[in-house]
Amino acid sequence: MLPRLLLLICAPLCEPTGLLLRVSPYWLVDGSPMTLTCVNLLRQRRPAQPQFRFLKDDRALGLDWDHSSQYQVAAVWSEDSGFYSCEMRTAAHRVIKSKRMRIDIQRVPVHNVSLETQPAGGHLAEGQTLVLACLVGGGTGDISFLWYRGALGLNLETKTQRSLSAKFEIPAVRESDSDQYYCAANNGYGPRLSGLVSVTVTVPASRPVLTFRAPGAQALVGDTVELHCEAQTGSPPILYRFYHNGVTLRNSSAPSGGGVSFNLSLTAEHSGNYSCEADNGMGAQRSEVVPLSVTVPKEDKIELTTVVVVEGLFGILGLLTAVLLICCWCKRKIGRPSAKDSVRSPPRPPLRESTYLNTTSPEQRQPIYENVNVGRRDEVYSLAYCMQQEWQPATAERLRTPANGQDPSVIYSGVIKVDIMGEDEDYEDAM
Repeated sequence: MLPRLLLLICAPLCEPTGLLLRVSPYWLVDGSPMTLTCVNLLRQRRPAQPQFRFLKDDRALGLDWDHSSQYQVAAVWSEDSGFYSCEMRTAAHRVIKSKRMRIDIQRVPVHNVSLETQPAGGHLAEGQTLVLACLVGGGTGDISFLWYRGALGLNLETKTQRSLSAKFEIPAVRESDSDQYYCAANNGYGPRLSGLVSVTVTVPASRPVLTFRAPGAQALVGDTVELHCEAQTGSPPILYRFYHNGVTLRNSSAPSGGGVSFNLSLTAEHSGNYSCEADNGMGAQRSEVVPLSVTVPKEDKIELTTVVVVEGLFGILGLLTAVLLICCWCKRKIGRPSAKDSVRSPPRPPLRESTYLNTTSPEQRQPIYENVNVGRRDEVYSLAYCMQQEWQPATAERLRTPANGQDPSVIYSGVIKVDIMGEDEDYEDAM
């Protein structure tokens, strides 16, 4: 009697469960899908229209009871790891349970960590926003992102999120933010570091100040004056330009920042307005205009006045000479006779006998006048002859002529002989 009673009590406990929980795929990692299947091993006693449910750590998943023997999860993560089981309920409300199964979802370690800057290249002007984006090429689960600055690794920010990228921003950068940066990512398998990225913050050059450094209170001709231009702020290198009355005088660069200077030996022409300009690629800035008056000593003034007067006289003489040459050339051009004009002066008349040959006054002379036209329209010259003849014997009937071939009794007055080619030759007045 007792053995039968023990058999009735132990039979339900010793009976096989008849259910088996299967999972696919067998190897699960973060982000992969998972399918759970509840298999009935008691086929000969399979109940009609059974209902199933799936549990994790003894808590139902999804709907409480369903006629489907499968449960699907689109993506599982490491925190989904735990003990899973399934249950079947018959029409008689009998519940059959499977054994519990340990399911572990593995994480994929992060890899290919990199740091990027926005704007690209890491070159910013002071006041802009710097974005440091930490990226991973792969990895699953929650990833912790960390940002560091400098070789010593000063931690700037830490973020934990389920994504393959994260960003850290510096709203308004300053010149002191210029440095090297890197980031790290960790999802439980140890941190993975990115490479170093350089960030350069450029400060525009401020308005420069131009100053003069003279040996005395007054700038004199011959003095050496130092021109100094400097911008109080601005990232190097800075290019400086000096101007005199708006014309570029000199360029000079300051590779390490600060100001630049150069010496100028003064002359009278160096008087005027001076300015300078500073440019480091972020926009040029020009200084205020500074006047410079160069004083000329009295001795130099006298010499300068003499030079100016002499130069002025030479200039006037040169101009007058040019005007006279032009006038002479024009006069010759207008008064020169053409080839058609011929010399219209009649030939020299032969000596004529005086009408007073028989007179007792052998000294009496008879003048003879002739007009000679030499080819010019407004010029007529007169030729006067004064003849003297004495009564000579028959053996001396011819007139006497001087040895040089010139009649002494002929008076030439203002005679201009014109040759065939039009060249003028002046004859001297002869008595």
